[in-house]
Amino acid sequence: MASGGSKSAAFMLLLLNLGLYFVVTIIAAWAVNHGIERARESASVLSLPAKIFPIYFPVGNMATGFFVIFTLIAGVVGMATSLTGIMNVLEWDSPNLHSAAASSLISWSLTLLAMGLACKEINIGWTEANLRTLEVMTIIVSGTQLLCTGAIHVGVGETVDAVRPHVGRA
Repeated sequence: MASGGSKSAAFMLLLLNLGLYFVVTIIAAWAVNHGIERARESASVLSLPAKIFPIYFPVGNMATGFFVIFTLIAGVVGMATSLTGIMNVLEWDSPNLHSAAASSLISWSLTLLAMGLACKEINIGWTEANLRTLEVMTIIVSGTQLLCTGAIHVGVGETVDAVRPHVGRA
């Protein structure tokens, strides 16, 4: 029978991720709003190739637009995944855990995409403090989402092993 250690670990990591994804979503939404409000005046003084760039943000470098958009998407999907994951982990049966594992893997892949863009933005340099905070939070949440995905997958293994008869054991 399952010890329950992975259930409590998954539950605590899901709660932590819910809070982290909430903070990431708030900061990314602020950056999108700030970019929309200031893009017209800032982009009007740029040279022609940068003026027609589809995602221009006046608060960072050329990677900021993509980073902020993908972080906002990853944050919203991560919050939804954490909320549904909490409900699925509380049930702790095989169908619910498989659902939580699949959505957790999707959320982790989106967060890894946003983390890659955060690393690119750090590599380019010249960002404000709010964007540096968003970069760090995105990197941290990608690590905690990895741990959460692992804990849920351990729970899937425990429930499958508890249901499946062990062949070849005496």
